[in-house]
Amino acid sequence: MATTVAKGAASEAAARAYLGARGFRIIAANQRFEGGELDLVAEDGDVIVFIEVRSRADDALGAPVETVDARKRRRVVAAARAWIDANADRAAAARAMRFDVVGITWDADPPRIEHIPDAFDAAGNPY
Repeated sequence: MATTVAKGAASEAAARAYLGARGFRIIAANQRFEGGELDLVAEDGDVIVFIEVRSRADDALGAPVETVDARKRRRVVAAARAWIDANADRAAAARAMRFDVVGITWDADPPRIEHIPDAFDAAGNPY
């Protein structure tokens, strides 16, 4: 059985490939800050996108995207603010920023991928 770290790495690799095929340019991964972590940071045109990647072996307990609760959203927003502070030049060049969620379900080959653009706002509220 794969470790949690290996599963997370595989899920992030699948999300990178999926997003890359759709024109996203990944600019950072696994960014840790006090108060939170960013799985992926990407550019989608002139938009900076903070991407939370979630995965599950199957959807018996619900879809992976459903696991992004209010607490997790707040932590992602906190990490995004820290990333913006640390990358002010790049952030200033962006016209907009958004929060996406990518869910990977590993019960098929290839895995099922669900991408929710603009999944929540900068206050951590779902749309």
